[in-house]
Amino acid sequence: MGAILNRIVQAGLDNVRMIQHDAVEVVDAMIPEGSLGGIHVYFPDPWHKKRHHKRRLLKPAFVHALARRLRKGGYLHVATDWAEYADAVLAALLAEPLLANTVDGFATRPTWRPRTKFEARGERLGHAVFDVVFVRR
Repeated sequence: MGAILNRIVQAGLDNVRMIQHDAVEVVDAMIPEGSLGGIHVYFPDPWHKKRHHKRRLLKPAFVHALARRLRKGGYLHVATDWAEYADAVLAALLAEPLLANTVDGFATRPTWRPRTKFEARGERLGHAVFDVVFVRR
């Protein structure tokens, strides 16, 4: 949160809201449908053990909830360094009828995506980084 707040101040932004709470609850209770121009989900916990996959954030039901919050033409951008999770995220987004992939498969890292400490750690460990960018139909 602190790093994001510093970036907001440095950029002089005044149209940003931050909430430190469970994302699923926030989306369900606080974000109106069709109100967002973009959603960024960078390096969510991959819950790599199979028995923990149920805890993953980007499951089909939540992807659908996110898609409903996007306005037409709005985008959902996800980045992860966990290959198996990247495949699962791509499959969940491809299965969502409200969303369309902007490319065939994984996207090239957008130059505007900030480099996170999780990305740097993954690269130090030799992990590839996967981006997906979908738009609301």
